[in-house]
Amino acid sequence: MTFTLDTEQTATVVISHHVRDDAKLDYEAWLNEIIPVAKSYPGHLGVSIVHPVAGATVTYTVIIRFDTRKNLLTWMQSDARKKLIKKVQPYLVEEDKFYVRSGLDFWFTPQEAKAKLPTKWKQLLMTWSAIFPLVLTMSALVNWLANNIPVRLGHELTVLITTFLVVLMMVYVVMPRYTKLVHKWLFS
Repeated sequence: MTFTLDTEQTATVVISHHVRDDAKLDYEAWLNEIIPVAKSYPGHLGVSIVHPVAGATVTYTVIIRFDTRKNLLTWMQSDARKKLIKKVQPYLVEEDKFYVRSGLDFWFTPQEAKAKLPTKWKQLLMTWSAIFPLVLTMSALVNWLANNIPVRLGHELTVLITTFLVVLMMVYVVMPRYTKLVHKWLFS
């Protein structure tokens, strides 16, 4: 049995900005300017902003998704983006830093890597083996919470909370450690 995946998969750019302390309000205003421009480009799927956590992090992380790598690169190389990046430079401590990944590849590749990606079947097996116990655990946790609070969450809200927790754990806790643990197998 042969099964193939669409090679025109979604693409994600992860952008890091270390903003000067005295320019955070200006930077926030700039975000409100650039986000609608990015959304106007074909194939835009969404944007997430991870704000710095006082005492823990100093960078803003901007995650932008497009339906294809081609559409993402059209945005990244556009004159509109270049103009807005030039405008934000005075607010930044360092240059605009970003990396582009297709599909879920960013889970399997260190930020600075120029190495090959693992085979798709290993990515599939590894992702599934990480998500399965997380879904079981987070579902149990959310169901327990839902049964112990006086507000009825409903099916949709329960699924929304569960999937958010699973993705949060996958991106920030599980996959960075899991890929390090099985690195030799993954890239063999």
